[in-house]
Amino acid sequence: MASESKREQFRRYLEKSGVLDTITSVLVALYEETDKPSNALDFIKLHLGAAGPEPADVETLRMELADLQQKCNLLMGEKKELRNRLMQYEPLPEEGAAE
Repeated sequence: MASESKREQFRRYLEKSGVLDTITSVLVALYEETDKPSNALDFIKLHLGAAGPEPADVETLRMELADLQQKCNLLMGEKKELRNRLMQYEPLPEEGAAE
């Protein structure tokens, strides 16, 4: 009897949090699919938002990240070089005040 009570509490919890409605709507969408997917679990994950990005998207993002990191490194080097060149003509205010 105690396990039945726990089950009922858990069912109410799922119902109150909207889990039952969400799962039901995903299962209904799967049922209504005219062309059933070969992998029902992937369909459910996709419709619950749990599916990760496509491998092609991940590879594209990795390439873009590497490109942007390289550009950032180049710009940081250029900034350092320009700052050093600027320091030849304009000393820092602390250095100018000390003289």
